[in-house]
Amino acid sequence: MTHLHHKPMPQSGVDQEEILSQLDAFKSDDPEYKNGKVWSLVYYIDETHQQLLKDSYFKYSSENGLNPTAFKSLKKMENDIIGATASILNGTDEVCGVVTSGGTESCLLAVKTYRDMAKDKRRVKKPEMIIPETAHVAWYKASDYFGVKIRQVPLDNNLVPDLKKLKKMINRNTVMILASAPEYPHGTIDPIEAMGEIAQEKNIPLHVDACVGGFILPFLEMNGETLPKWDYRVPGVTSISADIHKYGYAAKGASTITYRNLNYLRYQMFVQPDWSGGVFASSALLGTRPGGAYAGAWAALQYFGIDGYKKLADETIQAVNKLKKGITGIPELEIMGTPQGPLFAYQSRDTAVNIFAVGDQMDLMGWKVNKNQKPDGLHAMVTAQHLKVVDQYLADLKQAVETVKANPELAKQGGAATYGMMAHVPLRGMVKNKVLEMYSELYRAGGGSIDLSAQAADTNETAPTSIVDKALAWYVNRQTKKQQNKSS
Repeated sequence: MTHLHHKPMPQSGVDQEEILSQLDAFKSDDPEYKNGKVWSLVYYIDETHQQLLKDSYFKYSSENGLNPTAFKSLKKMENDIIGATASILNGTDEVCGVVTSGGTESCLLAVKTYRDMAKDKRRVKKPEMIIPETAHVAWYKASDYFGVKIRQVPLDNNLVPDLKKLKKMINRNTVMILASAPEYPHGTIDPIEAMGEIAQEKNIPLHVDACVGGFILPFLEMNGETLPKWDYRVPGVTSISADIHKYGYAAKGASTITYRNLNYLRYQMFVQPDWSGGVFASSALLGTRPGGAYAGAWAALQYFGIDGYKKLADETIQAVNKLKKGITGIPELEIMGTPQGPLFAYQSRDTAVNIFAVGDQMDLMGWKVNKNQKPDGLHAMVTAQHLKVVDQYLADLKQAVETVKANPELAKQGGAATYGMMAHVPLRGMVKNKVLEMYSELYRAGGGSIDLSAQAADTNETAPTSIVDKALAWYVNRQTKKQQNKSS
């Protein structure tokens, strides 16, 4: 780790062309997502769409959604966005909500809302929420931020939440139940109809995290795909989060949270009547709400319309189906669970093929693949853009499997070694602290830096690609040295 000095503000203004040139230069080490080799984080279509988002965002880059009565243009856009969202989620005219900065804010708001609602209506002092093991990490952040204890529902052998155990977890402190459509690790849609029945029976709010699925599952269904009911058609569902900047292809910074009616949404609001600056009210977590994000989201919805989103959904599912077919055609691999929609994960069914070593080989061929654990696997978040690279991905994947099978030592190197060890780590708190140490270093005054390649240079192995990989590699190295010292 190295510590950098603060870079001062320039004494005089810099020429506009130089500024833009520097901004382009900053991207040199970023992932090259336009070639279709990145399988998360980015939702890119083409330069025409990209330019529309830029122009729309720029038109409202100074406007602020903090006060909905000030910039009426932003409130109109928000009304249109929420109306369109409620419509595709099969909501009634009573469904209401807000535009948020992203899925994490939407998830945080749901927890805050149901905590405060339970406190007001049932005098709950020790709030708990029930979430499946596959819930997005944002729900753990919400638990940490808002002091709502998590009760975690285990999965059955099909990677589906065990509803018998869920039902037994409900008690007087339960403020909400969570379901996902789909869940991120495996792309499975939770059994939301059955969960809705339980929620209704126990009179507990049920939130559906459709941050991933909210702007693609409705259009897949319109295209004739058979999907289980998961939205406001399920009577027990009281709220849904859905990101527009994922499969809605909006500019980054646009999600939604909607509620079945205003009786729920009002608990999301914050009002401070005694502030010396005047009475203050806010509808979401952020104070200033960037107008550009509203405009980019609104523009995307207008640009694609239902027909455009149906086309994107069709291209996406074509890519998903070709990938699944190709992967199941590789004898050593299998799809995990029963994914429906744009996400899925796959694992090794052959003890001679370490799935993380396969991931390392894919990384070496330029693919940015993500890793799952519990159970171990590789993950894909598929977009319409990926349809053009499916054949190359499958060819490279087949080659990667053959390489790993022919070279068993690869299972003990690089990411395969570190992630393989993680399944057997007895002291996860030690790894957590190391990640925290390294992550916080990046935010040291002046901006710290971490050399991810340093350890690889010492061991002649593949360099870690992230702080997490580096922390795991540190742990493996530490444990190996301890074992060597014991042996000697």
